[in-house]
Amino acid sequence: MILWNFFCITEGKTIDTITYELIRSDRKTISLQVKPDGRVIVRAPQRLAKYRVVRFVKDHEDWILKQQKKLEDYRETRHVITDEERRDGVQKALKIFPERTAYFAARMGVNYGRITIREQKTRWGSCSSAGNLNFNWRLVLMPPEILDYVVVHELAHRKEMNHSSKFWAIVEQEMPDYQERKQRLKELGGQFI
Repeated sequence: MILWNFFCITEGKTIDTITYELIRSDRKTISLQVKPDGRVIVRAPQRLAKYRVVRFVKDHEDWILKQQKKLEDYRETRHVITDEERRDGVQKALKIFPERTAYFAARMGVNYGRITIREQKTRWGSCSSAGNLNFNWRLVLMPPEILDYVVVHELAHRKEMNHSSKFWAIVEQEMPDYQERKQRLKELGGQFI
């Protein structure tokens, strides 16, 4: 592994430094990757001249800086959950999810199996074919209408185990503004996952 610095120069002054890791292999093309921690990885063919690698990085300078800025902004807005918040959140979830699920199940005319509270990395909820429901405890950190949307979404799977138009009609019947809630979950979700 070799780290290289690429200096962006304007009127004789260095304005930015792009440090990148160059990985050479038997590949045929050159590629660029910005890792979640902001590191830049350049993968290049074994025999590609160094000046061509530098040119490639320079040609993609704006894109690299834009990606690094996005990642930095994301890290600043992301909520870091403490152990105390986790403990309290799980306890709150163990109380809230059974209440909200029972409420909406009665309104929607569906039944369900057991409710499990989890800490999933990429899911807010799920429904098994046996009717068991899983919910991500982190939903209790969001506004109640978002939590309710996920509960209704999973209960709708008790009637339709897919995301067809029939499924979304079931969700909409119970929650006419579900699309706004779904969008809000996308916007807020990245802060808590």
